[in-house]
Amino acid sequence: MPGRKLINMYKTIAAARQHQVRVSLNSVSRSLHLSVANRNEPVTTRNTTHFGYQTVYEDEKEAKVAEVFHNVASKYDLMNDAMSFGIHRLWKDTFVRQLNPHFGLNVLDIGGGTGDIAFRILKYLNINSGQKVQKANSVDDNSSDSTPNCTIRVVDINQSMLDVGEIRGKELGYQNDIKWINGDAENLPVKDSSVDLVTAAFAIRNVTNIRKAVSEAYRVLTPGGRFSVLEFSHVTNPYLKSLYDMYSFEMIPVMGEIIADDWQSYQYLVESIRKFPTQEEFADIFKEAGFRFVKWQNQTFGTVAIHS
Repeated sequence: MPGRKLINMYKTIAAARQHQVRVSLNSVSRSLHLSVANRNEPVTTRNTTHFGYQTVYEDEKEAKVAEVFHNVASKYDLMNDAMSFGIHRLWKDTFVRQLNPHFGLNVLDIGGGTGDIAFRILKYLNINSGQKVQKANSVDDNSSDSTPNCTIRVVDINQSMLDVGEIRGKELGYQNDIKWINGDAENLPVKDSSVDLVTAAFAIRNVTNIRKAVSEAYRVLTPGGRFSVLEFSHVTNPYLKSLYDMYSFEMIPVMGEIIADDWQSYQYLVESIRKFPTQEEFADIFKEAGFRFVKWQNQTFGTVAIHS
């Protein structure tokens, strides 16, 4: 049967790729062991973190994550549709509806290089206000429209993702409504207490230091401001979790190989989800940073969660 042949093909590709990754990691491990063993000078202590299931030095993770998103940028939307069967669009729509943005807000979207959240915010404002968002770069300073501008800045450390977002913005007619900034979530190029709303969708789990990124969001928010995060989370039902894990590890990297010619980037993405804090643990990180009235809401049985 064609379906069975396709599944067998997936399994063959998966087994070959997993063997290749294991051999590669074992080689790296042996090389590092020999390198350290042959040193006579004292070894400087360096903090480690995770890159998927790998343990890496903190100063190496940023470059590794940057490489992943540089590789996936051109096929990012296509792969999101394939991996989630299009459900990611509903998650993002729900996220923006719950934000309930209004005109006059100063919005900062972290890690939103492709513009998905920024575009949805602008669309939400246009639909619910009954009028078009004022252009940020309008040459008519004496416009009779009394509605204040909504300032939206997208900060992303990966220029390839920002390039995709800017192109999409021009195609959608939003070229003057959004500022695209190459910057780090752990060191935001934004003044203290200057932003009303900070958002992050499927971005926080990729930073090197999650606590530092959350603290940065707190730093730039005005008193009473809001930080909202849409992120992959943890399915708690054991039966659904088993099915979800099987799909994630057996199918998503194979899709990455077939659609984007990139197994390892999507293997990392699957692993990074499992290494991300649970809903309760992430809420505690919010509280440690100084946020109050912290809550979360699961979507699709906890596959993702909205934190605020």
